[in-house]
Amino acid sequence: MLKSLFRRSVDAGSSRPTAAGRSARVPPGVCVYAVGDIHGRVDLLSELHRLIAEDASHLTPGTEKLVVYVGDYVDRGLESRQVVDLLLDHPLPDFTAVRLLGNHDAWLLSFLVDAQIGPTWLRYGGDATLHSYGVSVGLQRDDASIYDKLQADLRERVPRRHVGFLQSLELSYETGDFLFVHAGVRPTLPLDRQTAEDLLWIREPFLSWRRDLAKVVVHGHTVGADPIVRNNRIGIDTGACWTGCLTCLVLEEGDYRFLSTARPIQAATTARSAEGGPAGTERSRRHAR
Repeated sequence: MLKSLFRRSVDAGSSRPTAAGRSARVPPGVCVYAVGDIHGRVDLLSELHRLIAEDASHLTPGTEKLVVYVGDYVDRGLESRQVVDLLLDHPLPDFTAVRLLGNHDAWLLSFLVDAQIGPTWLRYGGDATLHSYGVSVGLQRDDASIYDKLQADLRERVPRRHVGFLQSLELSYETGDFLFVHAGVRPTLPLDRQTAEDLLWIREPFLSWRRDLAKVVVHGHTVGADPIVRNNRIGIDTGACWTGCLTCLVLEEGDYRFLSTARPIQAATTARSAEGGPAGTERSRRHAR
């Protein structure tokens, strides 16, 4: 079951992010740090924040620093509440933060108003989120009234500011030649006509699409053993809640690299830079332990 959740790109080594037939770039003077799916691992988020801050200390003075979280802060890991607290109370200093909505975050919001989604949500990690808020789930889940009680208990225990945080999350963010979303886009639709359903949930035909998408799409949602780099997309969900590997993509001008809480990214086999060289620079390897 666990192996089926991980995807490995067979052609990522020869791919380069491109837009309109040229190497994809972020605006001059900007460095973007994109963080993959966190899923209740506050320990990994704290460590990745440390790595990002250390990496950013080497940037040219005056560089604008932007951190984009691609969503799924909650579920599966045991510290969803603590993840939200960290993002609210201890943001990266001197960074502009963009926080996107993930499908699991939307599930949590939905359960607060619709207890009927409880069985599905709990099956895919919502039970861990309830635990983090001090709501006892128990083993008996056949009675529909149980979910009404769980909903009532959760409403009492979720801080109002956490609800506000979830409601404030954005569906997408765009800068330079890159579009950041949680799951992906529907390739047959213009980027300005995408639906929330696709941005939060899509896998196919997005994952198999090889043609240009107008922007390079940076996304999470689909787990890979390593970051997946293709000409039209970069996937950065490396299954943090199971693997201990929370990944950050770093975009600076026409180059990209990775930071990781678990191990150096295998640059020779998973990605090459936008200029055709190895994506794993010495700096990214040094900070990726």
